[in-house]
Formats: sequence, C-alpha cells, structure tokens
Amino acid sequence: MMASPLLRPSLHHFLSLRLLGTAAPRAVERLAEAPSQGFAADTLPVALTFEDPSAFRVKSFGELLRALGVFQLCSVPVLVNNCGKLMSVARTLLGKRGFALFLRPSVYAQFVAGESEGEITHSMEKMSSLGLRPMLAVPIEEDLGESTGERRYNDNLASMLECVDMSHSNAWSKDPMMQLKITALLSPELCPISFPGLQESENTHFLCGLQRLNKVGETSANKVRVLVDAEYTYMNPALSLVTMAMMKKFNQDGAWIWNTYQCYLKESRSLLLKDVHLSISESFCLGVKLVRGAYMDKERKLANSEGWSEPVHESWEHTNDSYNGSLDILLELISRDPQRYRIIVATHNEESVRRAVQRPAGLLGVQVGAIWLGGQHPALPGAPCPGEPYRAAGHPQGERPPETGAPQEAATGAQTGKLGLGRMGKQGWCGLNLH
Repeated sequence: MMASPLLRPSLHHFLSLRLLGTAAPRAVERLAEAPSQGFAADTLPVALTFEDPSAFRVKSFGELLRALGVFQLCSVPVLVNNCGKLMSVARTLLGKRGFALFLRPSVYAQFVAGESEGEITHSMEKMSSLGLRPMLAVPIEEDLGESTGERRYNDNLASMLECVDMSHSNAWSKDPMMQLKITALLSPELCPISFPGLQESENTHFLCGLQRLNKVGETSANKVRVLVDAEYTYMNPALSLVTMAMMKKFNQDGAWIWNTYQCYLKESRSLLLKDVHLSISESFCLGVKLVRGAYMDKERKLANSEGWSEPVHESWEHTNDSYNGSLDILLELISRDPQRYRIIVATHNEESVRRAVQRPAGLLGVQVGAIWLGGQHPALPGAPCPGEPYRAAGHPQGERPPETGAPQEAATGAQTGKLGLGRMGKQGWCGLNLH
C-alpha cells in the first residue's frame, strides 16, 4: 500500500509524517509528561450514578430475560474463547436459514438495533427517551485472507451511505454520529506495515477503496460525524494514514472524521501525540474516539507466535493509566481550543466515566460524550441536565441476514464476557422486578 504510485502528493506527505514521526510541540509534550489529575468522587451528578435500575424502564420483560441469558453465556470462558468456531459449526449443521432463525432472536437481537429502518427507528426512539444519542454502525470488517471482492465492498458502501442518511434524517438524531470500519470498504490485504509495492490490480482496488471512503466523507460532511474504528496492529498504520488524509480533506471547519486510539496498546500515547501534532501542522480539526481495545487476546497470541514483543500493556492497571493519561491530555487540549478538538469517551469503565465528567468542571469550554455499545451494558439512567455531557449509545444496524454480522457479534460477545456479569446482572434482575 505504501508504495502505490496512485497516492496523491498530500497522501505521500502524510505517509512520511506517519513513518518518520515528528516531535510534538513542546506544549503537547508537557501535557504528556504531566501527572494525571485526580477527581472528587462525591461530586458526581445524580443523573450519572450507576446504581439506578431505571435505565431498564424502556426494556420489556422478554428483552431483559434475553439480555441476562446472553450475558450469562458470555461469562462462560469456553464459549467466549470458541464462539467463532461454535458459530461455524452451527452454520454447517443448521444451514444458512436455520442458523439465521437461531441467531436472529438471540445474540443478533441483543447486539443489533434492527434490520429495517422501522426496527432501527423503534430502538433509537427508546434510547432517545433515556437521553441517549444513537450512533449507528454497519457491523462489517475483514481480516487478512477474508477479502470479498469489489462487488461486496460496493454493497458495504451502499449500506454505509444508507446509515449516514438514516442518522441525519430522523427526529431522534441530534448531532448524529456513525461508526465505520475501513476494512469494510478496502481490502485488509493492502494494510500490512511492511509492503513491497502494489501490483496493478491492487493499485486499482486501492483507488476504488479510496473513492468509496471519499464518498462516505462527502456524504457525511457537515451532517454526520464518522468515527473510524481502529482494528489490528498490523493494519492500523495504514488505516490511520487513510483516516488522517480524510481528516485533512473534511475536517477544515469541524471534526467530521474521527480516529480511534486503543489505549491497551503500549504505543497508543505516542500515536495520539503524533496525530495531535499532525493536526496542528496541517491545520485540521481532530476528532478522537478513545477506547481501551477489543482485540487483546488475538494481539497477544499473534505476538507470541511471531516472536514479537507484546504490543498490549501487561496489566489492567497499566491500561487504565494509559487511558486516563490520554483522556487528561485531550481534555486539556479541548479546554485550550474547543473548536479544534473533540473527544468521545468510549468505555465501560465507571472510573473513566466519572473522570470524564469531573475533569471538565475545571476546564473552560469542555463538553465530553460517553458511548455505550448497544447490548453490552446498561446506559447511565436519566436524561442529561443542562451543562452535563451527552451520552451516546452505539448500535450496530443492518438490513442483511444475521450471519453477515456474526463475526462482529462474536467479538462483541467476547468483550461482554470479559466485563463479566457483576453489576450488569444485578441491575438486570432489578430491572425485571420493575415489570
């Protein structure tokens, strides 16, 4: 990918910045070196407490039972670690139709907002009644060896453009956002860090992929904020390069294209600081989706099998420090220039949510948004009061058969399993008692 002669000069410029790196401005370096600040635990707004089961008031008795059942299954390590294989076996035994009949009312219904616009609108209106802003996603991605051809990528583009239109045109959508995975529009085969050069057919596909991404950018500009997901470490440099090029084009007047930073990676802080510097030197706005990460097990297995040093932090505590440190840096930058920087605090971690709410109290001009992925964790109850950060709920959506999104649902189930039942289970039972 990196040697493609079809890259425009501006993209070559981004490439040199990404690979060679640049020293971050001194002010940004000082922010990176500053210790994370604490927060007062007793000043959390009542609307953002975590104990109130009223967040379940829009759920039916059957939906709560399904959620508890799915959470229970996701807490069984054997099932979580082998969910991909189990889905493959089930698809073979039941056939495509039988597998869809099994998946649709269970796992698919738990994690996906709906298959039709009517179903999606119904789900989104429920979320809006809780004070949540929906964020739709087309749950499609590819790994190496899974490329599906131009026709499939064009179909994915049509789904994403429909997602943009749906996010923009409905009454439940205020300051709408959507998630995007680049490997749904561009083959992951072009994304390894070291690449000797592209063949003519690969050049053609790369150009088509860039045209698809450009179409999403043009359609969403000034209407819908597009949050580009990070994926595996061996793809991320290429994905980030393309994302930053999109920012350069579409983020002149606001943060419409966002990049994702995975704080469970040891290099996440340096990558964030490089991109902050790039946004300053190239004069575009920077949107950041801050996550811990979703591919930890595979990253560790791959590193061990290839003899690489593990890219993931050694412990949960180190990941938390990484996340909170990056959060503090971004909040400080937003306080200095709120028009240039935007952040989404995408987390299941209560401490990080509290931190995001508390830190802006002393930072002028900061508003923070938090995301909950649909189906995984109860949203914080209560509509936001004036001055509080908004809350966004991420919801996969799609009009394709359930088996199309099965790999993504498997990954989501694995994330949910790592969270464990804990308070989710207790609150779920409390929610049942409300019915």
